[in-house]
Amino acid sequence: MGNKQIPLEVLDAGGAAYVSERKVYPRDVSGPLNRLRVAAVFWLLGMYYLFPWLSWDGRQAVLFDLPARKFHVFALTFWPQDFLFLAMLLMIAALALFFFTALAGRLWCGYACPQTVWTEVFLWMESAIEGDRHKRMKLDAGPWTRQKLLRKGGKHAVWLLFALWTGFTFVGFFTPIRDLAARAWPFQWGGWEAFWVFFYALATWGNAGFLREQVCKYMCPYARFQSAMFDRNTLIIAYDPMRGEPRGQRKRGLPGVLQRARGLLDPAAAYDYVFRASRHPSAAAQQAHAHGTITFDGGTEAAPLPKFAPEELGDCIDCTLCVQVCPTGIDIRNGLQYECIACGACIDACDAVMDKMGYPKGLIRYATQNAIEGKPTRVLRPRILLYGTILLGLVLAWGWGVANRAPLIAEVLRDRNALYRETSAGIENGYTLKIVNKTDQAQRYRIEFTSDSKGLALREAPTVDVAAGSVASVPLTMVAPAGIRGRHPLRFEVSAIGGDASETVESSFFGPL
Repeated sequence: MGNKQIPLEVLDAGGAAYVSERKVYPRDVSGPLNRLRVAAVFWLLGMYYLFPWLSWDGRQAVLFDLPARKFHVFALTFWPQDFLFLAMLLMIAALALFFFTALAGRLWCGYACPQTVWTEVFLWMESAIEGDRHKRMKLDAGPWTRQKLLRKGGKHAVWLLFALWTGFTFVGFFTPIRDLAARAWPFQWGGWEAFWVFFYALATWGNAGFLREQVCKYMCPYARFQSAMFDRNTLIIAYDPMRGEPRGQRKRGLPGVLQRARGLLDPAAAYDYVFRASRHPSAAAQQAHAHGTITFDGGTEAAPLPKFAPEELGDCIDCTLCVQVCPTGIDIRNGLQYECIACGACIDACDAVMDKMGYPKGLIRYATQNAIEGKPTRVLRPRILLYGTILLGLVLAWGWGVANRAPLIAEVLRDRNALYRETSAGIENGYTLKIVNKTDQAQRYRIEFTSDSKGLALREAPTVDVAAGSVASVPLTMVAPAGIRGRHPLRFEVSAIGGDASETVESSFFGPL
């Protein structure tokens, strides 16, 4: 095999490998998808900030008590022995992500991701203090004045207070939140409590206030591997170039392409117009600061679009509102891009413009690639059926397992110091019986044993009281006549007095060999 020279492309002298990100200024938008997104924000943050303050049976409703090794979620209490259910829950979450992504794209990113939710709230605060998109851009571009210092300082003060509240609430899921609040002044938090409150506050302030869309574009792995879960039948946010191209401004009153003789373009011509428009953006597109990572070949030359007569234009009026409302600053008209978080803001903006122009809605819409190109779409396909079946099976298994968990755990440990002891009363074996009462009420348990060997007896009292949600260690001594020899299997039986809970534990009795 001969040597092959690999051509390398080096940076020009004086160039830089890193280009700073241009700040994105999302424009406010209204519409059904925006209302759905706002409702999701209030619902999710409402649960986050409210749940730690709720009480359930005299304790915090949602508390992940790591020192006690118990997770309380309303009526459910999970113990270390319930680790299987946590593993199953993580599997359910992963499969749900695969299922809904294959079915309807990045719903998680657009409506439920913590980065999206908190960034939305921080943008609301920014808009309330600094003004709308145009005012924010003008403020950032202007010199530092007293007004600018007050607005910027006020914004960051509000951001920091909200971030501290977020960090405090986060720690409140692991430490009783009322006790944590009582020790806030005078300041008596422990070292780890204070660290996590301020660390989580700093992370919230930095991610939602500064990094924003950069977390989605560069730090989140989900944006990178989403393409492996997409196919041409996945529901995505898409621009219809056959209807919208060639784009251009026109006077109001011109009918839409579906109402005049032009009709829909051929897909090849429509995508050619999209490609050429991306190579030679209009003044409106440049002013909107559209950017993104488009997979067009950077070395391909394309001629600029000619000037079209009004009757040749598509329904896109090149207002660039779809770019201005995008939280990641991309131009959805260039096609599917990994920066798109499927929030639907561009759909609301475009539908409002179509209404004003008298055109049908849906130039930008939720659709599949097949539907955009006029091909049949299959919703129920093998991938969806496989994901759905496994997901349903795991959910049912998890629900059944949680509902039928044993309220009692019993374990027996033999005395490690001696296999047996010879006394005047005979042969003794020592055991430690651990009883875990997983219920929320104190229980009394009866301890019995069964064995095929004759002469074995239990010396200690046969009942023990165990507090609610507690573990009791009970020393037991089994006695046998002096003539017993070898190993003898036995079973300890622990049963709740006045209840149905019972556990049987296998063990052994040893005598001289």
